[in-house]
Amino acid sequence: MKMLNLKRLSKQMSGQYGQKVICSQKGSSILLEGNVAEWTDVVAAGKMAAEIKGIKGVINKIECASVKKKRKAGGELTENVLKDRRVDVLIIGGGIIGCSIARELSKWDLDICLVEKEPDLAMHASSRNDGMIHPGLVPSPGSMKAKYNAKGNGMYETLSRELDFEYKRVGSLLLFDNRWLAPAYPILASRAEKNGVPSTEFLTGKKLKRFVNSKDAPSLNKSLESKWAVYIPSTGIVSPYKTTIAVCENAILNGTRLFLNTEVLSFERENDTIISCKTTKGDIHAKIIINCAGTASDEVAELAGDRFFTIHPRKGTILMIDRKRGHLTNTVLSMPNIIGKKDTKGGGIVPTVEGNLLVGPDAEEQPYKEDYSTSMCHIDAIVNQHFRLLEGIGKKDIITYFAGTRASTYLEDFIVEWSDTISNLFHVAGIQSPGLASAPAIAEDVSEKVVSKLKRMKDVREKVNWQATRKGIPRLAQMDPEQRSVYIIKRPDYGEIVCRCEEISKGEIRDALHSPIPVKTVDGVKRRVRAGMGRCQGGFCKPLVVEIIAEELQMDPLDITKKGRDSYILMRDVAVVENEKADSREEGDGNVV
Repeated sequence: MKMLNLKRLSKQMSGQYGQKVICSQKGSSILLEGNVAEWTDVVAAGKMAAEIKGIKGVINKIECASVKKKRKAGGELTENVLKDRRVDVLIIGGGIIGCSIARELSKWDLDICLVEKEPDLAMHASSRNDGMIHPGLVPSPGSMKAKYNAKGNGMYETLSRELDFEYKRVGSLLLFDNRWLAPAYPILASRAEKNGVPSTEFLTGKKLKRFVNSKDAPSLNKSLESKWAVYIPSTGIVSPYKTTIAVCENAILNGTRLFLNTEVLSFERENDTIISCKTTKGDIHAKIIINCAGTASDEVAELAGDRFFTIHPRKGTILMIDRKRGHLTNTVLSMPNIIGKKDTKGGGIVPTVEGNLLVGPDAEEQPYKEDYSTSMCHIDAIVNQHFRLLEGIGKKDIITYFAGTRASTYLEDFIVEWSDTISNLFHVAGIQSPGLASAPAIAEDVSEKVVSKLKRMKDVREKVNWQATRKGIPRLAQMDPEQRSVYIIKRPDYGEIVCRCEEISKGEIRDALHSPIPVKTVDGVKRRVRAGMGRCQGGFCKPLVVEIIAEELQMDPLDITKKGRDSYILMRDVAVVENEKADSREEGDGNVV
């Protein structure tokens, strides 16, 4: 471990915050401690420390007086279903990264366990993004993001065929409203070449005008014709939550065991090795532990005694546009700012595989990792920034909006490496955008490294009967009339439409409830078959979905939730209330409501 020269940083911190912030060295990282008034100061101090060359990370433990500490749910053993289970690999986190690693490792004859603290997969960053498979132009050459992005992008076409999820290569158009920046294109082209991004094209004048008149972006604002742009054909789109579920279902098909509602509480160590992981469902003993816990990955590292980084959650809001406006562009549109260092690529307008448009995200540093609230000021800012790219789009076309948080480290790069201090712990952390695009490549690399280490512990062989494919739930709305008839004859419930906006049948919902990953919530059904994703946002079909869940899973409707835990949809049985009213009237009590 080399000693860091922190004199200059200490002087900067002192000038900015007085004696309120103290910086020191911990391992090869910088440790920040102290107290400040505002959250912006916490983040600013972390970014200042990140400018020091040669550090491994920034551990930011500065406290903020204006931030209330939220009480964390859980923390106790709920049911001992694991019962000191012994496995080869324990993966912590059921997002796209954890699920992709599970699938890659399932190619080997290993006992693999994947734990997720939520009632379903992809409930955080892996569903709260725009589904864009970034091409790899933006990451700095030589960064971990650059290493995995373009490679991962190139793997999606094969992956989508094997796992039966929809993937479209739609390309992206980067628009620039300052013609004097056009000489910067050779720099962008050089970066694309270094990062392995194929076929970028410089567009100006007639070429850009032709793009406006094409089927790719037929409604691009004509005032942009006199500007310049870069077209990147390799950009793709997927449904991020459907992709995550597809990947995990294939891992389960190949022997991976998934435990939902399972939170990691602590680790037991012997010298430099973790020998036991305590969870809310019992203890697990694993030869290798992989930390893929998203925004909680620094907390998992802390529990293991190996925290060398801090996640500072960066929230982004995204607007969903009605499918009636989906025809306005068939390619990704954005107008990035290439001057100065930015926390975000700038967002834009992204088509979805289902036909909607997504607009955003923006970027807001916030203290809470799972605060997904939205505000009108952010919505208005996104409208003002991006709606000008298209003609024919307005606020009335917004059918909903949502937010997600990026798992940003202060070095703003992926962490994909073995722990320096714990022999059997592997960190896959700081996976923000382009994490979705990079996931297959990250998984392949992690699997190779983990298998290599396991081979020094035991005999590890490739699985002879590994199945590369998985079949998804049939989508009635995408079938021609002849195909629909075949399905409806075999299964009449495929002819009973429940969600009118998205044309989702009762048969599809029943299939979701009996899929390889147990689902008991309304949002769980929505993530698999899109019931409730349309213009009315479940206003018509939600009661019917609740009824089908109750009927199919033999559940009391009062026990059914929107997204798990205490998000109950119904408070009381109407029939019981009516009986109580009748009984009360008979007794002469006129005060019953």
